[in-house]
Amino acid sequence: MSRTTPISDPNRQRPFAIVGLRQVLRDAWMMTYPYWFSEDRWAARGLLLAVIALNLGIVYINVLLNKWNNAFYDALQDNNYRIFLHQLIRFCWLAGLFIVFTVYQFYLNQMLQIRWRRWLTDGYLRGWLTDAAYYRMQLVGGEADNPDQRIAEDVPQFIASTLNLAIGGMSAVVTLISFVAILWGLSGTLSIPGSSLRLPGYLVWAALVYALVGTWLTDRIGRPLVRLNFDQQRYEADFRFNLVRFRENAEGVALYHGEADEIHTFRERFNSIVHNWWSIMRQQKRLTWLTAGYGQAAIIFPLIVVAPRFFRGQILLGGLMQTASAFGQVQDSLSFIVSSYTDIAAWRAVVERLAGFQSSLQVAHSQAATQAGIQHADGTAGDLILNGLELDLPGGQPLITDVNFSLGRSESALLTGPSGAGKSTLLRAIGGIWPFGHGEIRMPSNARILFLPQKPYLPIGTLREVVSYPMPAGGVADRYLREALDAVSLPELAGRLDETGHWALQLSPGEQQRIAFARALAQSPDWLFLDEATSAVDEATEARLYRLLHDRLPRTTLFSVGHRATLRPFHRRQLFLQTDGDGPAFIVEAPAVSTSPR
Repeated sequence: MSRTTPISDPNRQRPFAIVGLRQVLRDAWMMTYPYWFSEDRWAARGLLLAVIALNLGIVYINVLLNKWNNAFYDALQDNNYRIFLHQLIRFCWLAGLFIVFTVYQFYLNQMLQIRWRRWLTDGYLRGWLTDAAYYRMQLVGGEADNPDQRIAEDVPQFIASTLNLAIGGMSAVVTLISFVAILWGLSGTLSIPGSSLRLPGYLVWAALVYALVGTWLTDRIGRPLVRLNFDQQRYEADFRFNLVRFRENAEGVALYHGEADEIHTFRERFNSIVHNWWSIMRQQKRLTWLTAGYGQAAIIFPLIVVAPRFFRGQILLGGLMQTASAFGQVQDSLSFIVSSYTDIAAWRAVVERLAGFQSSLQVAHSQAATQAGIQHADGTAGDLILNGLELDLPGGQPLITDVNFSLGRSESALLTGPSGAGKSTLLRAIGGIWPFGHGEIRMPSNARILFLPQKPYLPIGTLREVVSYPMPAGGVADRYLREALDAVSLPELAGRLDETGHWALQLSPGEQQRIAFARALAQSPDWLFLDEATSAVDEATEARLYRLLHDRLPRTTLFSVGHRATLRPFHRRQLFLQTDGDGPAFIVEAPAVSTSPR
């Protein structure tokens, strides 16, 4: 990775001040169209066509109901019971079809949503986990805050809103086309007072002007909702993340008696939610004043416009009701943005959050693909070779310089040095997850490698899955898992392989580190890297664990990072990370005093 490569597009740092609607639509399209050409494309296209067909059917029923208004109200005006009864039966058929179409449109829409969500979620998860993108994004920060929230909540909201707005917009267009012709024919011609000008289809023009004015006012008043919705999602995610983090570190907080500080932090996070919510409330109140008034005026406006023709006897009651209904349909279609503005604002905020997440993923993958900086290659001789390796901090400051050494098969080496000098960072670079720096790292590509960090990762699941990790459950025979647990002095867990739990909360730090050693014994890696892997156990247990590695994994190469002098007898080679003043650290090697068989 180049030191000067930005993590994200600088334009996205102020997404609503610079990035306009065109960019939002482009981002939404880039996230949408791949699904329709994916392996699920035929089912997706079929469901979409069915939903569209049902929506068109609903529009057609509305057209028939509009014509029904004329016949029904004329029958009432003429006291014609036979036609009244006939139209009542006809309405029951139309209403029944409307209900069936509406129910299945909703059902198939939801079916399409869950299929699309499954595909898009899988894509984001693979993108997030591939090439350690999740780790790279965490190191450099940037705009992709709370990726869990973006995958779990923004994805379904994006899909639901995209489908609803797209299909709603299509329905509005079809409704407009269907009813404009009807309304044009019902409008007649308006004579402009004081002139010889005549305006044909004047109700259509009245509906257009009414909708344009309402849309313009709605956009002026509701535009701040986009930014507010964006911030609200971020504040909600920050608050939830702090609650989860507190739960996972409950013991540490309890020992520190840090409840007062925690509740202060929670209140700060929640106050951000409340303050932003008040801003949303005030903005939505202003918008609701407009939309509610606009909607109520739309009820009476067509009647006022058509009433002169009715009172002049040019149309009957049925014609008046049909005209009012047609005007309402046209006005509703033209006012789609007004009625959906809150949903559009929320959708735009979701698009921006997912687009920012996608942008960060693309940058992380492109940096991994270009292999700029640290080069990882296959070690043909079977050794670990570090050649001219230099490591930097994410900001570009040099951390470790001029690392040159090799480690052969079945060898053991211990790296020591002051805290913060970069010992763990060197292991990360060897593991391929530290991208900052340059140089070359060679290691056999077919080697089985296992890292034991200071704080082992214990997934939530069965104990079998925990001890087998990162191999799949069943990848290691149960008898080897039980033998490994018994060897690391955890015999009470050997009979609990089928038990499911949150093991990181149930086991002490020392027990968790012994679980990590059980993984190594059960999986027999070719290369084993240990980063302060015994810091939570006593020295006697530490010695017993390392003897187990020497006795049971005689062909495994060990590379340990640690501070304790008690580790030296278990490693033949001693590496020291030293610093000269404020400059970067460098590695020196000294003879090790080893009593181990290695």
